[in-house]
Amino acid sequence: MAQRRDGTAGGPRRRAEIFSATLGMLGEAGFDSLTVEGVARRAGVNKTTLYRWWPSKSELLHDALLDSDAFRFDPPDTGSLRGDLTALADRIRHLLDDEHRRTVVEAVLAGAVRHPAMRALVVSFLDDRFGRHRPLFARAVARGELPPDADPAPLVDALAGALWMRILVRRDGASDDYTRELAGLLMDGAARSAPSAAPGGKPGPAAGT
Repeated sequence: MAQRRDGTAGGPRRRAEIFSATLGMLGEAGFDSLTVEGVARRAGVNKTTLYRWWPSKSELLHDALLDSDAFRFDPPDTGSLRGDLTALADRIRHLLDDEHRRTVVEAVLAGAVRHPAMRALVVSFLDDRFGRHRPLFARAVARGELPPDADPAPLVDALAGALWMRILVRRDGASDDYTRELAGLLMDGAARSAPSAAPGGKPGPAAGT
């Protein structure tokens, strides 16, 4: 959330228009051409208003991404890790199927490669999204689908990375079959480290150990 230098939280009254202008300009022109002044003109606000809340374009873009409904969805709860991973893959796929959202994602990733400030922004944004999905993996641990010390980050990276590669780089569509197969591959890997059932119903050693 936007926070002024005096620590006051909130944002200007026209924040929705400002954030829409920010993402629109990013998708059309890329991070290099994104400017606070350009956003101000596009949103029809004074640039001093923007600088009061966001001293840099990276901070403005960070809040625009966090605020956008287009990049926010609740973590699935299907009753199984396989189902949750499939549902999560479907949501990422649908996000990237939209041309406007796809161009924004491409601009964000391209900017992150070249600019440390943009890379820090992307890491912060992804950390926020990953934190929101932690309950998904906590439930998987409780069901015995993942060991208690499992790090879910590689699962998320592999899931998102595969979809980004297929849709953004290869320009291939991701079908329902593809997302199911992807979730299955990830589950196969997760199963190797999940605890197996020991006699008496108590967790046994991890599979493969």
